Amino acid sequence: MRRALFPGSFDPITLGHYDIILRGVHLFDEVVVAIGINAEKKYMFSLEKRKQFVEEAFKNEPKVKVVTYKGLTIDFCKKIDAQFILRGLRNPADFEFEKAIAHTNRKLSKIETVFLLTAARTSYISSSIVRDVIRNNGDFTVLVPDSVKVAK
Repeated sequence: MRRALFPGSFDPITLGHYDIILRGVHLFDEVVVAIGINAEKKYMFSLEKRKQFVEEAFKNEPKVKVVTYKGLTIDFCKKIDAQFILRGLRNPADFEFEKAIAHTNRKLSKIETVFLLTAARTSYISSSIVRDVIRNNGDFTVLVPDSVKVAK
């Protein structure tokens, strides 16, 4: 089985994340959306809510699993036998940041990182932008899957 782990905080999941996951389903037998737990970080949405958003968004896609995890991503990959890490790239800054992580992960393990470019129509969307729109009572619904639209 070709299993890919798509790690992130998904606070909240955006249409950009959604697009990468859907495209990943065509490349892998299973895509595990792994919501990382970082006690140092302040989240807008609880871990349970973030997990619910992703599960609801992919309720009709059996090749997508949603889990939470702590610790190093490569350790979790080994635990669930994921041979690949799936990442989306929006811009050159994302590439530079993700490249360093991918090289480190490759040095520490045999796990390959697969990069997908975000679709042009979603390349400007980030969770931090969505959170800012929500905080300022803007229309965030055009930036997220339907499962998040009731979040406010």
